[in-house]
Amino acid sequence: MNALLSPPRAPSIAPPPAFEGADEPRSHRYRTIWISDIHLGTSGCKAEFLLDFLKWNESDTLYLVGDIIDGWRLSKGWHWQQSHNDVIQKVLRKARKGTRVVYVPGNHDEFARDYVDHAFGGIELVHEAMHRTADGKYLLVTHGDLFDGVVQQARWLALLGDKLYSLILAMNHSFNRARARLGFGYWSLSQYLKHKAKSAVAFITDFELALAREARRRGFDGVVCGHIHKAEIRMVDGILYCNDGDWVESLTALIEDHSGQLRIIEWKQIRQSEPASEGVAS
Repeated sequence: MNALLSPPRAPSIAPPPAFEGADEPRSHRYRTIWISDIHLGTSGCKAEFLLDFLKWNESDTLYLVGDIIDGWRLSKGWHWQQSHNDVIQKVLRKARKGTRVVYVPGNHDEFARDYVDHAFGGIELVHEAMHRTADGKYLLVTHGDLFDGVVQQARWLALLGDKLYSLILAMNHSFNRARARLGFGYWSLSQYLKHKAKSAVAFITDFELALAREARRRGFDGVVCGHIHKAEIRMVDGILYCNDGDWVESLTALIEDHSGQLRIIEWKQIRQSEPASEGVAS
């Protein structure tokens, strides 16, 4: 049983400012970057976009907040492109060059939980993490699946939902190829359904509240998670809730600058067109 982390104190906090993107990427160095839900090993993984992001963005610390490799999908069939290898090599290279890399497994890469408290290739593998921002906020870092009642209590339903989500992504891919030929930008069907379906909205709200309550119970100022593929920074019941999104659709990361301010980077907005080397799997 892993011991629960708790911060030594709980300073007051204020919501971070909104991110202001740029038309073209520029090299940046941040204090911290959080990314999650990459889903390497699936056709939906946007590995080339992530490689592009990692090329232009450096950090003192990089958190991998779960579902990095999709063990669920790989157990059903092998889908592994060279770009997926390149992502792993890129992260390992960052670790070799001095970036502190912390890997917090999720439900799709739950196999890695058998190896927590070990380091592989300079990457720290932990059940959860505690992060102190430059301005003194203490944040709980966890994937979030442990606060998802469906994953914890009805695994079969979670697996069914994963299959349906993969189907929606395949439909969305074909639809957006047609939109691109007509000169239209990317549009996400699954994100649209999440915002329109009352049950989905209620699930997300309950998920956010459960994480915020756990963070408060343990004396944290905020929580950073992934899992639900919905990037967000907002106050939830007096706790700073941060979700770094995903690299399947939203292509987002959470960053901390050297003053301690937190922002969401939407890489697909910065890189409006796909990188030249991108090969989208069908």
